[in-house]
Amino acid sequence: MWSMEANAAAALIARRLERYDFTGKVADLPRRQAGPDLRPAAVLLPLVWHDDGATVLFTRRTEHLSSHPGQISFPGGKVESSDASALAAALREAQEETGLDAGSVRVLGCLPDYATVTGYVVTPVVGLLMPPLALSPAPDEVAEVFEVPLRLLLDRAAYSGHDYVRDGVAGRYLSFEWRRYTIWGATAAMMWMLADALAEEGGT
Repeated sequence: MWSMEANAAAALIARRLERYDFTGKVADLPRRQAGPDLRPAAVLLPLVWHDDGATVLFTRRTEHLSSHPGQISFPGGKVESSDASALAAALREAQEETGLDAGSVRVLGCLPDYATVTGYVVTPVVGLLMPPLALSPAPDEVAEVFEVPLRLLLDRAAYSGHDYVRDGVAGRYLSFEWRRYTIWGATAAMMWMLADALAEEGGT
């Protein structure tokens, strides 16, 4: 059962996502220009409602994966031809990776598409979940599922910028440290965008 507070928070977040404009916000966020050469992907940015403060759910990828082993990420992946939309892909991938029932996700909206340096254009779908969560992470993909307090992630000053050179091209990426975890790259950048969207009227 959704409480009045949860419903009010969901409505507020949905409203801010609907009118959020990233254009020109942070010039050095590491995103490419979208183009026909980029492959479509989608992730679910899962907010978990708790009476003492919302959290954000992340996964830690297993070490044996050929792509981004051991990294912290949102559940998600490529948009397949069988997916009706990026939203459908995000929910499908989340269910495959974590066992999260797609029907339990209250979709609040999407952040602007994020073009990664690895050749994907990612649609971040923001959803709200009500615990308890019945999760069963796929052992071949997900080593761990954990939650980070949303209030910490909403502090844009807590993100650090780092210079890098990839294939001879210089750039920057963001990172966020929490306990033994380092959230970085596209995941940190998309989380930063959510923090920016929710800060437009003074935060949540």
